[in-house]
Amino acid sequence: MPEIKSAKTYKDRAKAAAAKPAALGNDIDLSTYISSTEEQPYRADPSELPAQAKEKMLEAGVILDDISQRSGTFIQMDNAPVHSSSRQEGIEVMAVSQALERYDWLSDYWWRAVAVDSDKYTAHIELSQSNGYFIRTLPGYKTVFPVQACLYLSKVQLAQNVHNIIIAEENSELHIITGCTTASKEEPGLHMGVSEFYIKRGAKVTFTMIHSWNPVVAVRPRTGVIIEQDGLFLSNYVIMKPVQSLQTNPLAKCVGENATVRFNSILVSTPGSMMDVGSRVLLNAKGAKTEIISRTITTGGNIVARGYIEGNAPEVKGHLECRGLILEGKGVIHAVPELKGTLAGIDLSHEAAVGKIAEEELEYLMARGLTRTEATATIIRGFLRVDIEGLPPLLSAELQRAVEASEEDLM
Repeated sequence: MPEIKSAKTYKDRAKAAAAKPAALGNDIDLSTYISSTEEQPYRADPSELPAQAKEKMLEAGVILDDISQRSGTFIQMDNAPVHSSSRQEGIEVMAVSQALERYDWLSDYWWRAVAVDSDKYTAHIELSQSNGYFIRTLPGYKTVFPVQACLYLSKVQLAQNVHNIIIAEENSELHIITGCTTASKEEPGLHMGVSEFYIKRGAKVTFTMIHSWNPVVAVRPRTGVIIEQDGLFLSNYVIMKPVQSLQTNPLAKCVGENATVRFNSILVSTPGSMMDVGSRVLLNAKGAKTEIISRTITTGGNIVARGYIEGNAPEVKGHLECRGLILEGKGVIHAVPELKGTLAGIDLSHEAAVGKIAEEELEYLMARGLTRTEATATIIRGFLRVDIEGLPPLLSAELQRAVEASEEDLM
């Protein structure tokens, strides 16, 4: 990795934070994981990746055999980028290490949206070998098809370290679909990822994440977003496959007038799984708006569903909605909605509900010819359907396809 401006300062701050426990609990002993692995060969043609890897990536929404409907592609296996390409003018896709060598100014974005000393995981990424993707739209350009990125964990007991930078320049439009997955269905691993988003004036970014891990993988993403005047950031997060533990709480800052951010999450926690998932938004400029919506289901695992909105400027609006469904077993859903207003003239609201499928709803559908299983599936399908304003039709279809592909496992 090239030298970063003020790298010594980052290293010092990271060393001081390396022993700091995670703020959200459910701590992990990083010494039980390995940090390095053998180099992976670069593939100019991503379709030449091993068939098993491509199959697992496809489960997470990443298509490699036909990339004609993708504006760009990035693939990282363990800690090594193995493919990056752009198919459209005005769209840049490359390894972040390559981008740092090409652009001196990129170091100004390094650790600006996420603090390097946030916790032991951000510190580890700074102090260890890491790479990730750099995705950028040039001013005024719009993606015709989404850019896709995959972070693939193949080495047993590996700590995958990722640092991503995404920049949407003024009045540009960028759509990204990212899939994270693992080669094995039963081998342990750890994914740690920092993602920094910079949405410039009048720019729009939709970021759709589909995660497909395994029951013994731990996941620790750390995300920061800065949205300037009239910018829009739309985040969709889907995880319906088993995972040992997941802990994420992205922070978005609306720093320009009329900046908008929306977070949508669909989470399913299976027996033995622990998910601590949230979204935080600071409305720091006049007319900024946000909406945080989560749908959570437990079939025996534990979920903490967090949401935090803070209004610090006139005429800001925010709404937080968390709904949880307990299907069976000893699963727990803990909804933690928080609102903070610091001046008059703001409009913040929230609603939260946790419960089970109502018997009268089942009886209503069964009276119309459905079996109990079919009625349950119909209700769950409707519960998980979230209408996402502003999502392009292609991404909307792929998001729904990912949900439907997991429904059979859920039932």
